[in-house]
Amino acid sequence: MTPKAATKRKTAGPKFAPIRVEPAYRKVAAALLARITDRSINAGDRLPPEMELARQFGVHRGTVREALRELETNGLLKRERGSKLMMVTRPARDTVAAGVSRALALHDVSYHDVWEALTAFEPPIAAAAAHARDTRDLARLDKIVARLDEEQDTEATVTQTAEFFRAVGEATHNGVFMIAHEPLVELLIPSLGAMIDKVPQARRRIAEAQRKLAAAIRDRSAVQAGEWMAKHIRDFRRGFEIAGIELERRVES
Repeated sequence: MTPKAATKRKTAGPKFAPIRVEPAYRKVAAALLARITDRSINAGDRLPPEMELARQFGVHRGTVREALRELETNGLLKRERGSKLMMVTRPARDTVAAGVSRALALHDVSYHDVWEALTAFEPPIAAAAAHARDTRDLARLDKIVARLDEEQDTEATVTQTAEFFRAVGEATHNGVFMIAHEPLVELLIPSLGAMIDKVPQARRRIAEAQRKLAAAIRDRSAVQAGEWMAKHIRDFRRGFEIAGIELERRVES
């Protein structure tokens, strides 16, 4: 064996991925996030001042400031008026949903994708709402349904429809359901906005479905609630077909 061949044999081996080098502020943010996630720091707790955090982490104050800004943007920290200290908070559902919706839109989800996901998620959520709803949920649903007017403009109709879906989700009193379906509701808004004016019967069909759903939830009829929600989602697909909108078209967020 030649020296060159021997050297080649000695250096042959598995391939290694490059080590990811993260900025220091990301490491500080990750350390703080870990403490928030494991509840070592709870919602409502205030963090130490920036200078103290910089001392504890052994970094510059600017590094801590960038880390805090990142967590604040993600809804995990906020600064109360009149206070210089950051307070730990739970991110609101709409903040979480907005980020997921943007990510889905950037992955080129189509109207068909939204319709298919709604078909899978929303009927079970409606059924769960029929089991778990209370009097406040019923009052909220009735109030939202009463707002739907066949003469109102597109923006008002779309906003009302999204609020109805959110109210059904919140009537489940299940945090997973509420957070999981919110990104779909966010994507439903531009989807409806693209179709509703092109289908004359759309507002009437939406109003009918909402009334039937609210009645099934009131009667604690999980089966009927699920069936009416499934029909409601099928109507959305039919609306796109009537409007001549390709279901494979990308949703504009």
